[in-house]
Amino acid sequence: MASVKLGLQPVRVGNIFCIGRNYAAHAAELGNAVESEPLVFLKPTSSLLDESSLIRLPEYSRDVHHECELVALIGKGGDDIAPERALSHVAGYGIGLDLTARDVQGEAKSKGHPWTKAKGFRGAACVSTLVPAASVGDPQRLTFDLRVNGQLRQHGDTGLMLFSLAEQISYLSRLYGLSDGDLIFTGTPEGVARIVSGDELRLELHGHVSAGWKVA
Repeated sequence: MASVKLGLQPVRVGNIFCIGRNYAAHAAELGNAVESEPLVFLKPTSSLLDESSLIRLPEYSRDVHHECELVALIGKGGDDIAPERALSHVAGYGIGLDLTARDVQGEAKSKGHPWTKAKGFRGAACVSTLVPAASVGDPQRLTFDLRVNGQLRQHGDTGLMLFSLAEQISYLSRLYGLSDGDLIFTGTPEGVARIVSGDELRLELHGHVSAGWKVA
């Protein structure tokens, strides 16, 4: 059973929704246009990885990138959730990595194929222990960092999201429906880069939670 921890309590994960190109500077660094609505893709639950495990890079890629992001856990699912009620459906927040085989993604995009091979490999969805939503307050007033081998690689400010978490929840609930235990990766800021064997990654959602992984 795929699960994450909310404090000490394991929570079974349903869907893993990811929002792409949700920070303008990140879209620009990859040469992508800013979207008029949230760009959504999915990861399988088999891609979940907690801190007890090493990141194992897929053998078919030579260019796996880190993408550090705020992660939200849906505690109460629903359909057609209004933006003004959306945050009441969140049970917890954490920090995570959307790992991306960038070379594989680029090839898939050039052929008009889906990105699943680039985004859904085992260990491609790293998630910290989550903290209760009530302890966080406004998710649009958070900052987070990713350091690789002690060097700052990414700094995020959720106030710079193109689509707020409330808007994301409302959109996902309207198009797909949300279920208890769904995770939302809310998008990554600029600074994505390649990781290699031996790298040590340290993530921090300032004031709330930190997490770390080593690349095998």
